Amino acid sequence: MSRVYLKLQAHKPSNGLTTNVIELKATSVSISVSKTIPSFEVPLSGVATGESITAALDLGMASKTISVSGVILDQTITKSELGDAIKFTAHEVAQMIASGVDSTGFAKNQAFNELIVLIPSFVASDYNFRGTCSITDHKNKTDCEAAGGTWTQTVDANSERSAGQNVPFNFASRGDNNALDNVGVPAKISSFPDADTDTGMTGFIRSFSCEMSAETFELGFSLEFETALLVPS
Repeated sequence: MSRVYLKLQAHKPSNGLTTNVIELKATSVSISVSKTIPSFEVPLSGVATGESITAALDLGMASKTISVSGVILDQTITKSELGDAIKFTAHEVAQMIASGVDSTGFAKNQAFNELIVLIPSFVASDYNFRGTCSITDHKNKTDCEAAGGTWTQTVDANSERSAGQNVPFNFASRGDNNALDNVGVPAKISSFPDADTDTGMTGFIRSFSCEMSAETFELGFSLEFETALLVPS
């Protein structure tokens, strides 16, 4: 099963994946990106060239949706306003998610604004293999050595997938502004992740459904998450 988490709007970076977070056991994750490009057929283009031409203008518009299905189990959840970890039944967790979808962004302790789908990764945001730094705040080789730390590589081309670093799936590219994959991008708004606590996909849950069966305590669920710049956040 994939490791998938929903973060409450009250979540802070220092909370990691332990506070203001609900874990989901996902059996299927489907990611869809649909690009919007205005296009039109050029009149008479086939007269001289022998083939028609369609002109298109890439304005950088796309919609991104993530569909998740799986099971909800009993779990222990910690909320920052309570402090203590409390065990909830799967039915209570499902109710909590449904309530959050039904709420607004003003209810930061109810609403969800980030989806985390952890994926295995061998290559860090600077295109070097994953590893560890003697200065723990730095998660890639470039930043580590620039700060005077010692980088120890932990994976290579022959490593097993299980040796990779789990990081959140997002839509960022490797490199700083105007560097590596971001050449031509002067003001990027997100960063390629180097740790499992980095930002995943921000937005809102478009729909949520669950199935309660008499034969089991676990609940089947499905949800659709849409990435967006959410206001309020």
